[in-house]
Amino acid sequence: MAAPRLELDLAKLFHNAQTLVGRLGKRGISVTGVTKATLGNAEVAATLLEAGVNGLADSRIENIEAMRLTQVSALMTLIRSPMLSQAERVIEHADISCNTEIEVIRRLSLEAQKAGRNHGVILMVELGDLREGIMPEDLTEAVRETLKLPNIVFKGIGANLACRSGVSPDCRNMAVLSELADSIEATLDVPVEIVSGGNSANLAWALGGAEVGRINNLRLGEAILFGCEALQRKTIDGLHTDAITLSAEVIEAKIKPSMPSGRIALTAFGKAPPVTDRGPVRQAILALGQQDVDPTGLQAPDGIDIKGASSDHLILESDRVELPIGSEVMFELNYSALLRAMTSPFVTKVMSKRLPDDGLIRQLPLSRFPRDNSQPVTAEAT
Repeated sequence: MAAPRLELDLAKLFHNAQTLVGRLGKRGISVTGVTKATLGNAEVAATLLEAGVNGLADSRIENIEAMRLTQVSALMTLIRSPMLSQAERVIEHADISCNTEIEVIRRLSLEAQKAGRNHGVILMVELGDLREGIMPEDLTEAVRETLKLPNIVFKGIGANLACRSGVSPDCRNMAVLSELADSIEATLDVPVEIVSGGNSANLAWALGGAEVGRINNLRLGEAILFGCEALQRKTIDGLHTDAITLSAEVIEAKIKPSMPSGRIALTAFGKAPPVTDRGPVRQAILALGQQDVDPTGLQAPDGIDIKGASSDHLILESDRVELPIGSEVMFELNYSALLRAMTSPFVTKVMSKRLPDDGLIRQLPLSRFPRDNSQPVTAEAT
């Protein structure tokens, strides 16, 4: 099988999604499945929907378009603020979009009128992380302006934390979001249907027993894909952490000095890491590099250490594990590594799916081109 290769275990992803949907449902919180890390792949989208998510969300309209082309039927939300230049595409393909600028919503209104359809809007609120969001004191006026626009349906409010500044969702900032929802309803006499509290970083708060208030939705991607929460990357009890792996092939295996020789300057990607003279080491080079993956997001098997990476090579050391030419090393990876690997056309994407008719596992290669998920694939028994 081709390498480097991402393998996605759909059965494990289903289990993770279904488990989180069930646990959060008991707290009155629905789950929107975020597909951006898998580039809106139709099989992953279908798996999340089968597991019970109430809709799908993506930050790129291109990924939503790809899912529409492959006949994925679901409520679709664009979770990055729309570009003015993409307003027409947003209206055509997304049911709801998250917004922070009235100018953009006005453009969406114009395009929605042209298309003869309504478009839902969630207004995002700044709660301290300093990424996107309307300042809380300006929110009521933003809702008032939104309500004036033809073919725009105000759906609710949302927030995003922990992405830029690492601000943790907690009882205080989630209470602020709940209070804002109450205030909007009291002041403008309009229902706030959706109060979307955030992402996988919210799980410790949401499942920790605290009062959830008006929060009735979370947008989850990382927790489903990796089985961990997004604040400290701690494993969530009962979830799979190995649903996605990355394998790469050994193209060189030699004994080399551990200490470079010669005058040291900048490396291809900046300053070289400090090294110590440990004598000769068993070094292996894999056909995988910075162009394919974020090497800092890879977790090597026990007994193997990642020592560096250039654009095309990943350098390993292993004194306990022999890595012959042509063998493969399988890594677990984090969100950053997955994002880059999924985007790379040089990484083959493969998913495992348990077929109910014979109980066998089939390996189904995804398209090598990120936005052409409609290409036919051939099933190959493992």
